Parts: sequence; C-alpha cells; structure tokens
Amino acid sequence: MKAIWTAGEALCEIMRETCDVGLEAAGTFRGPFPSGAPAIFADTAAKLGCPSGLIGTVGDDAFGRCILKRFEQDGVDCSCVRVSGDLPTAVAFVSYTAAGDRTFIFHIGNAAAKEIHCPETMPQNVGAFHVMGCAIMASSVIAQNVYKATQYYYEQGAVISFDPNIRLESLRGQDLRQLIAPIMARCSIFMPGLDELTAIAGVETVEAAAERLFRNPVLKVIVLKNGGKGSRIITRKSNELIPACKVMTLDSTGAGDSFDAGFMVAYLEGHSLTECAQAASATAALNCAAFGPMEGNITRAAVNELAHKNYGINIL
Repeated sequence: MKAIWTAGEALCEIMRETCDVGLEAAGTFRGPFPSGAPAIFADTAAKLGCPSGLIGTVGDDAFGRCILKRFEQDGVDCSCVRVSGDLPTAVAFVSYTAAGDRTFIFHIGNAAAKEIHCPETMPQNVGAFHVMGCAIMASSVIAQNVYKATQYYYEQGAVISFDPNIRLESLRGQDLRQLIAPIMARCSIFMPGLDELTAIAGVETVEAAAERLFRNPVLKVIVLKNGGKGSRIITRKSNELIPACKVMTLDSTGAGDSFDAGFMVAYLEGHSLTECAQAASATAALNCAAFGPMEGNITRAAVNELAHKNYGINIL
C-alpha cells in the first residue's frame, strides 16, 4: 500500500481540565498531550494501518520525547522528523466552553516546529500528501517547505488533499487566499468546514462556493465537514449527506484531523466516496470519545464496529 505523508507542526498540548475556565484565569490544566494537526493526522493514519509519516521538527526536550514516543508507539515514520538542539518543542494551550468552542494560545513561531525543512531525498511510494492550513499560517518557513513538498508530490502524481483548518490565532492578518493559493491549485480533495468553504470561495452559499471552486479542473471532490451534523460529499455531479456517527463526546480536539485521516486511508484503499466519508466519520467519533488530541482508541476494528453500528457496513 502506498503511504500518506504530511508536513507541519508537531507540538504538545496543555488543556484546561474543565469547561468555561479561560486561559486568562488561574486554574488547572491536563497534559502534555502529543498534538498538532499534521501530527494528529499522521498518527491516526498509522493507527489505521496505513504507512504514514511527518516532515517536521521537535525540540531536544521532554515534550519532544513525548511526541516521538507516541509516534513510535503508533507506527508513524519519523525519519523526516528533525530534533533541534537550539529551540524547544512547540506548545499549545487550549480552553473550552460548555458549548464546545475552543480558544488557543500557540507557541510555534518561536519553537522548533518553525524549523521544518524538506529532506534532500523526499519519501517515496507516497500515494497522498495531506496539507493542513494551520501549518502554513504558523510560520513562513513552514509554509515554504509545505509548498515545496506539495509541488514535489503533485508532480509525482500523488493525491493532494487539503484541510484549510483556519486558526485565527495563527493567521495574524495574513491574506488567507494568497496564503493557500499554491495548495488550492494542486488540491484534488478539499476538506473544509462550512465557514471555511464560503470564506475561501468568497460567496455566501455552499452551492455557489462549490460552483466557483470546481472551476479548478484539478479539484475532484469537496468533503464538507459539519461536526455533529455530518459531512457532505460534493462533486461536479452529486451532493450527498453522510450522517455523523454518534458517541459520547469527551473532547473534540483533533476530530477534524482524524476525520481527514480516516477519509484518506479509505480513499487510498479504493473505497467509494460514500464509504470514505463513513470511515472518516467513525474515525472522528472515536477521537471525540477520549480526552486528548491523539488519545482515541482508533483501530481498523473499532472503525468497522462503529461504521457497522451506524451505517450497517464494514469499511476498512
């Protein structure tokens, strides 16, 4: 099976223990948890049995070792994860509201994560290269290397998938459309949320956004993510709603990243777009059922069990 690779930040996340305690207030936290959207994606793909790897950098410190230990445990290829002796591992602090909204403080631009560099010899046998928008927003160095890797794998014939994963805390006034243009031009699987879709397309409705984005001949499918309301698979000829799998949610951090991984693993295995979205929904739900970005009990067996319960089929 061909591998799935991504590039960007691997970090440790420090999380509020209870809801409605802001980051400005004194209170308790839980962690550190291995995290970072690209890292969660790579780790989830590995848990599902797909060869996967990350191009990134961690610090030579306890947080860096925490991340590398988890990658080793779950089977992520770390051959392109550099260990910096000069800068600490990136960190994110996060708080929650009872409604499920989250607030982040990121320390990426002043940490080892900003120093990612594409290796001289890029990983081979790669079927898909996945881009997280938050990675290119965090640092110009990261952005340039993600662009470089995207171009390389696009020319190699790999599928380019893209989750814009907009983090206002990281955008810092940058021109969003200009920032993501090199990715959108090569992306065949686009995986936005509703607000991200309309913001990037510059229109107010899903239908108008899809019509505008499909003017790009490279784009094959829009996978519109809408949390507990499910997802929508939009092509030039079809528009299908996939209900979300139901679980008791403990923590939604990383759910979208896990969704992306479940979709792309199923896609590389040749499943239909409907089945890919169902696998993605089950994967995201398993992520939500545990506290911590990478702590979900995500296995092929667990995905199949939840998919069978919700959709009546085994997928992976």
